[in-house]
Amino acid sequence: MSGDRPDPRPGQPRLLDAFDDAAPGTSSTLARLARVTSELATADSVEAVKQIIVTHAADAVGAPIATLSLRDDEDTLRIIGLRGLEEHQADRWRRYPVGTATPSSRAVVTGQTVTAVGRTEMLEQFPELRSTLEGDQSVVGLPLRSADHTMGAIGLSFPGARRLTPAELEFLEIVADTCAQALERINALEEAANQTAKLAFLADAAGELASSLDYETTLARVARLAVPRFADWCAIDLVNGTRLHRVAVAHVDPAKVELARTLQDAYPPDPDSPVGPWEVVRSGNPLLIAEITPQMLEEVATDEEQVRIARELQLCSALTVPLAARGKVFGVITWVYAESGRHFGSDDVAFAEDLARRAAVAIDNAELHSQTLAAAVELQRAVLPEALPALPGWELASHYSPSGRTEVGGDFYDAIPLGGGRIAVFVGDVMGRGVHAAAAMAQMRAAVRAYAAVDPSPEAVLRNLDIMLARYPSEQLVTLLYLVLNPRHDELMVANAGHPPAVVLRSDLSTEQLPWADGAPLGVGRRRRGLSRLSFRAGDTLVAFTDGLIERRDEDIEQGLKRVHEAMPAMAGSNLDPALDHLVAQLRRELHDDDVAAVAVRRTG
Repeated sequence: MSGDRPDPRPGQPRLLDAFDDAAPGTSSTLARLARVTSELATADSVEAVKQIIVTHAADAVGAPIATLSLRDDEDTLRIIGLRGLEEHQADRWRRYPVGTATPSSRAVVTGQTVTAVGRTEMLEQFPELRSTLEGDQSVVGLPLRSADHTMGAIGLSFPGARRLTPAELEFLEIVADTCAQALERINALEEAANQTAKLAFLADAAGELASSLDYETTLARVARLAVPRFADWCAIDLVNGTRLHRVAVAHVDPAKVELARTLQDAYPPDPDSPVGPWEVVRSGNPLLIAEITPQMLEEVATDEEQVRIARELQLCSALTVPLAARGKVFGVITWVYAESGRHFGSDDVAFAEDLARRAAVAIDNAELHSQTLAAAVELQRAVLPEALPALPGWELASHYSPSGRTEVGGDFYDAIPLGGGRIAVFVGDVMGRGVHAAAAMAQMRAAVRAYAAVDPSPEAVLRNLDIMLARYPSEQLVTLLYLVLNPRHDELMVANAGHPPAVVLRSDLSTEQLPWADGAPLGVGRRRRGLSRLSFRAGDTLVAFTDGLIERRDEDIEQGLKRVHEAMPAMAGSNLDPALDHLVAQLRRELHDDDVAAVAVRRTG
């Protein structure tokens, strides 16, 4: 049966023959190497592969010095596993060019096994190793080959002039091939897990970015999300004139967050520097520093203290990407690997740019929303009274707050002195949003004041408004609650055209609801409006409001009015302005999906 097995390498002896032909000592070496290949076949991490190579494989052939090198890129090798060298020697070869004359680099370049037996051959082939060569040594470099490239190499060094047998070399090549397969398998699994994690992170980040229009809070959450999954620390900076303003920073070690801030504040990036975050702002292109070397830190530092802080942060690798929207770069996100010793690669750039694009759009939308909302609020306030009148015997307060949307609403209110201590108070709502609603609201407020100047009685004001809207129809429906409060008769008179009823807090802390509307909104149909009279004595407080305070899409309006009754006793004994603000804050829907206008009137004497 064994004769049917194909040769692992054409022209070389079969493995069973290698065992049969090996000398007694070599036979035990091959047996140990066979066990090494079995371990590699089941290794589940790069760390496990590293330990198997630099310990078990090296021990199997009696190599006191062993290295496992992988390609960082086409031009650079990095030793990920090492034993047997002094620290100062190891530092020299942590990362080195592929073109350097070493057994491992030559094995990578040629894709072939490289050997040198004894000091003379070593110096002839690899003169750059003279400083690390101690006594007589022999070496072997074994390429780690995959289907389309050589990913790295195993380097083994033996004391004396050690010449490996053909069987040992073949088995070491099998170990190298098995090592390459194990690394490819592990890398494929890690890459799949990494891509899944990146997609999950982008989904989480998208949720965070969409959850709030407070972009500084949102960006702080995004920075924390990135750590430690894709960076040891993350910083987000926005352009503020000639400075970069740090709006978010997160670190795996919270104590180092302050250190990172200190570095930024004490040594802000130079706007004229041809490298660094300002160059990313100017060019709009990402900046990848795969490895931050001590020499780099010294070249960019302005003094020893800056070098000390940077070293304390243990910077290893950095990736900076622009925050850009609508053709303008207004900030950068910087990810840094530090304590973990990991390094960013070219495949991380596209991911970082994707996240930055999402964050930039969220920031731009937040700023645009804030500016537009501010303009809408100013327009709304421009057509509402700047302040209610100060009248003897009365305390008045008003409140207006817009919805979270950027369009102007149609809520309006006012209070008008009528003489003889009387006042007229009204609250209305023009249905709809936008400029047309705001214009109609301004017209209605002016019309109410004009008709009240002629005849302030509730039935007269509403009758004239109905006539006006019937003669000059409007696309917007208008509701109105109009009241006249008369201290001489301790009463209030009210007429209601389709508006929510007001609520009165009595001096004994009981509450009373005014009558519901006895008809449709203004201008809808022609009918006589009813008039209601209620007592209103010293110490009583009335609150009138628009439907944004009480309406919920998922419940009956009676529930909202019930909440008003329950909350109003807390207004007793308090100044009316803060009491009304507190009432609205307590009752208003969290989503703020409708404007709220409210007026409170308290009779003080």
